[in-house]
Amino acid sequence: MNRKLVTALSFVYVLFMAVLALYYNSAGQSFRFLVAIGGIACGLIPLFLAIFFKLNFNLPLVVSYLVFLFASQYLGSLRGWYGLGWWDTFLHFLSGVLLAFLAIALYERFIHRNADSGISPWFVFLFIWSLAVLGGVLWEMYEFSSDQFFGLTLQGGGNSDTMIDLISDTAGGLVIAIWAGIRSVFKVKGSNG
Repeated sequence: MNRKLVTALSFVYVLFMAVLALYYNSAGQSFRFLVAIGGIACGLIPLFLAIFFKLNFNLPLVVSYLVFLFASQYLGSLRGWYGLGWWDTFLHFLSGVLLAFLAIALYERFIHRNADSGISPWFVFLFIWSLAVLGGVLWEMYEFSSDQFFGLTLQGGGNSDTMIDLISDTAGGLVIAIWAGIRSVFKVKGSNG
């Protein structure tokens, strides 16, 4: 069921971006056309992994991924919401949530099902939060490197922009890590009771 839902959600996003790409191409808006093409490529990733590699994704991971794509590509780049000032900070919060859901998916994939009850909820919390924070740090390193080596302005606000982005990534990951830690406590109690 999850694979079919993941496929359907991803397909809807890809179709949405394809319609936008056709519209922007016919309107001669090359930047928006390229963003829509990027949206198609990003939307195809879950489809590609589900169909060709038969990967089962947990639904919160795919939904948060597609919400992030919609918020950054459509609302941020195509509708101009980056100009609101706070939108980039909100997207970093969402990316922290997305990375935390990725951490949950990795945890569930690599931890043996029978070992779940013997693992401390604190470990679950720290693993998920740490991976979300690491993702934010790696992204900021990418932005810094791109600015230094290619003359881009991804870190428009300098140190202040970087720190706000990292705090937002951390907060998004923290929310999901707390939820996963609490959920882990109840799993442990349920298996002991």
